[in-house]
Order: sequence, then C-alpha cells, then structure tokens
Amino acid sequence: MTILKDKVILLTGGTAGIGYECAKAYEKAGACISILSDSEESITEAAKKLSGDRIHYIKADVAVEQDMEKAVRETISRFERIDAVHNNAGISNPSKSLDETTSGEWDRLFNVNVKGIYHSTRYALPALKITRGNILNTTSLVGEIGQEIHAAYSATKGAINAMTKSMALDYASFGIRVNAVAPAGVWTPMLRDWSNQQPHPSEIEQYLTEIHPLGYCPEGDVVADACLFLLSDMARFVTGCILPVSGGAELGYRKFLNNKL
Repeated sequence: MTILKDKVILLTGGTAGIGYECAKAYEKAGACISILSDSEESITEAAKKLSGDRIHYIKADVAVEQDMEKAVRETISRFERIDAVHNNAGISNPSKSLDETTSGEWDRLFNVNVKGIYHSTRYALPALKITRGNILNTTSLVGEIGQEIHAAYSATKGAINAMTKSMALDYASFGIRVNAVAPAGVWTPMLRDWSNQQPHPSEIEQYLTEIHPLGYCPEGDVVADACLFLLSDMARFVTGCILPVSGGAELGYRKFLNNKL
C-alpha cells in the first residue's frame, strides 16, 4: 500500500506511542517523514527500529517557537516540500482536579498541546499552501466528554477540537484540509504513566476494557490506520472532522458508570 507515496509529512511526537505507530504506517505507505521529539534518548531508540533515506529525525520541543521554525526549515531543506503536518505531540500530566493543578502545570499543558499546533501551523503553512496539503491534529475523546481528575488536560483537547474546526474554515480556500483524530484509551507509555497516577491503579486495566464496547483497550496501530486515511487522498473531501477512534467508548463510559451504580 503506497497511498502516501512521495508525500512529505512533518510528524511531532513521533518516536513513541501513537506517534511511532503513525510513523511506521506512513513509511510503509511510501511517505518521507520528519519525526520530531524533544528527547534525544527517544530519538535514538526509535532510529534503531525505523530508519532509511525517507526518515529524518529532528530534536525539537513543540512548545518552543524557534525549535519549530527550525524544524520546518530543516524538513524543507531535506525533502524540498511539506505535504502534511501531523500534530501528535502531547503531554497528559498532571492527573489532578482543576483546583489542585498549579499554574506552571497548566501553562506547560497548554504550551505543548495547544501552542505547539500554533507553532507548527504558523511556520509550515506557506509550504502547505504550495502543496495544497493538510493538517492532522491528535486530540482525545475527553475533549468532548471530559474526564475526572484531568480537567486541564481535557481543556487542552477541547481547545484542539475547536481550533481544528476553525483552521479548517480558515485554510479551505487554499485547498488545505484540517482534521483531528480522537482516541479514547490506547496503550501507550503516556497512558501507563496516567494509570499509575490514579487512585486505584490496579483497577485501571479492567476499567479501560470496560469502557470500550468492542471489548478491549487497543494499541496505537488502530489510531495510525485512521490517521493514514485522513492524510491520504481517500479523505480528499473531509475537513473539519474530529474522527473518534474510540471503540464506542463515548457509549462505554456510560455503560461502565451504570454498572457501578
């Protein structure tokens, strides 16, 4: 399958979890990929498993404007164009109620999860106008339905949902599509960290199984397949879409809570 043949994708947060699964899927589909991470260790580990002429790693923090300006320039220098930006980088800490969240924690969440998209869009947009490319944001089901002891994180994802729709309207005249993918539970290092922060960590695996009507909490490859579709020409008439890849979890949350009552 080469539905992304010769497309150039700038992928943030692409060395672990959902991002790494996306990188593998994009490479298999024929794309050239600039993979960004703020962790040199993570880049080193990813490069051991995924490398080649069509893969380029860049150490960059999406929250730092200068890093993203440089990453865009470096991507164009290496591959001569940008066809798509996948804003996947994100953090979830802290797992706290709003009143317990510090100002610094709040700012860090918004700087990475939301402002990171602002940075990549601002600097990649001229290249995307040339290619009539597209933008894909990784959001979360909690941006729509909320989540207990995770108010700040949920707020960032709600912001991404609204921003995705506004961006779709702003850039449609340039032929640029803007969409988002919204997973529920997905087994990633970030989810495992979150699990350990919960009041009853030993119950989390059962909880994550219960909330998905399809009967399991998936790995990141299920999200990568949806992202592959949204970045490809198969989704050429799709824009402003927040696509749930949730196994019906928005229904399952209610099922789980009802079983507990």
